[in-house]
Amino acid sequence: MKWMEGAKQGIVVAGGQGEGNDLTQLSSPRGVVVDQLGTVYVADWRNDRIMRWPKGATQGSVIVGGNGSGEQSNQLHWPV
Repeated sequence: MKWMEGAKQGIVVAGGQGEGNDLTQLSSPRGVVVDQLGTVYVADWRNDRIMRWPKGATQGSVIVGGNGSGEQSNQLHWPV
């Protein structure tokens, strides 16, 4: 959620479609970073992936992981 100063309602900027592994969902999100362009990066813990939501996006994209938990170059294990 993004909250503007003085706002009575927040804006969903990542996830928001319940728990799961679709590109509109997260499962136990942990670390969150927002860059200077407003892009949101989330460590999606249970899905073993890092997700990216550009400002205004309706769904995210997997930038690393998302291929099950493991030690291969295309896998993560509970990222934070």
